Amino acid sequence: MFKKIMKSGSRKTSRNDAADDPMFGFDPASTNMVVNHASRPSSPATPKQQQPPPMHSIEPLPLFRDVPPHERQPLFLRKLQICSFHFDFTTPLQNLREKEIKRQTLLELVDFIQSKTTTITELCQQEMVKMISLNIFRSLPPSPHGQQSPLLAADPDEDEPYLDPAWPHLHLVYELLIRYLLPSDTTDTKIAKRYIHHSFVSNLLHLFETEDPREREYLKTILHRIYGKFMVHRPFIRKGINNIFYRFVYETERHSGIGELLEILGSIINGFALPMKEEHKLFLIRALIPLHKPKAIAVYHQQLAYCVVQFVEKDYRLADTVIKGLLKFWPVTNCTKEVLFLGELEEVLEATQPVEFQRCMVPLFRQVARCLNSSHFQVAERSLFLWNNEHIVVLIAQNRSVILPIIFASLEKNTESHWNQAVHGLSSNIKRMFMEMDPELFEECQQEYEEKQAKWKEVEEQRQSRWRRLDEAVEERERVGGEDHMIVS
Repeated sequence: MFKKIMKSGSRKTSRNDAADDPMFGFDPASTNMVVNHASRPSSPATPKQQQPPPMHSIEPLPLFRDVPPHERQPLFLRKLQICSFHFDFTTPLQNLREKEIKRQTLLELVDFIQSKTTTITELCQQEMVKMISLNIFRSLPPSPHGQQSPLLAADPDEDEPYLDPAWPHLHLVYELLIRYLLPSDTTDTKIAKRYIHHSFVSNLLHLFETEDPREREYLKTILHRIYGKFMVHRPFIRKGINNIFYRFVYETERHSGIGELLEILGSIINGFALPMKEEHKLFLIRALIPLHKPKAIAVYHQQLAYCVVQFVEKDYRLADTVIKGLLKFWPVTNCTKEVLFLGELEEVLEATQPVEFQRCMVPLFRQVARCLNSSHFQVAERSLFLWNNEHIVVLIAQNRSVILPIIFASLEKNTESHWNQAVHGLSSNIKRMFMEMDPELFEECQQEYEEKQAKWKEVEEQRQSRWRRLDEAVEERERVGGEDHMIVS
């Protein structure tokens, strides 16, 4: 029995077993590789840094300047543990001592990172990002506006913005993260991207829904730095912002951070290389242009217009796409939105070349003609201000034979009957401009307008005549019916 056991234990290694061996197929005699141990860097053997035991209570720790340099990294980890404790800020008088210790500790960590005196070990970076995540990634409080969209309910000029009670600690945590993301010798990007990963960025994007404007400003700065520092995250960030816009436009119309996200995108678009990728053009068509649809556009329109104009300035061929997109979402009854659209339209036209202008000028000036006749004087006045832009006047002059017949009737009605004197005067000035530009064309449009007015008056007279005959027939029928009733009675 013993011989059988020995025989089975000394069997040859099978091919499958050998294939799993990392040294399978390696013959030391068949290689010229030389292992030179002297060529390794001569660094003292340091024990691997370990996480200190967990803390169960908050007690003040010594300052970094009061300990020798070799003890600062372990002290850094202990201070991170203090900053990982959570407190209830809805009850201000609770845990006052512990809250103050945590706040002072956060200040020390920010100063320590900012001083750049010590290279932060990988374990310290890991634990620091973990502590930051524990503090900032949280359930946001319910909106003080209830079910109504915060963009619609909050007037930035009149209403008091929501302020998070935990801000005394939160803003220091954000400061620490900003200092960590600064380009420096104390943090290695290759190590940092192990902890600033896709999940971390996704959670940051979710935080943009906070109604505290101070937090959104920090988030804007941090996300922009991550975009610049970690190239691997750039497509993910753009896709995440895309999804936020889609959900806002097509589902909820509830989001507080649209303006801040658009500010980040404005900087990103400015750095797009030419020729522009198809992905970026689709982003313009599918995300930015539909953002003109929501009612709350006034809150973020300035940032949106900047992004859209950046696209046109980068690639003038996109002007036709942008103008037609604006016309698609042009407001019908919201005069405030119309004024915003007209301002954005002027900026886009200023970057538009003649060929692209000719592709969209007919539907564009049909809409401008409707705005000229608006009873809201700001809409009519803003549309007339288009003629104050020299570039737009040149484009109109080059295509006056098409544009003047479209808008002539609106200009004439303004000079005849508009209630606002400023609109009346501006319309007269533009008519005079066209008259000096092309007297023959102006005369033709004048004659055509008068003929249409004469036909309209004739049609109106016929309509009134039919109504009069109908009224007379009704009166006659009632009179005859009344006489018959008297005879019968």
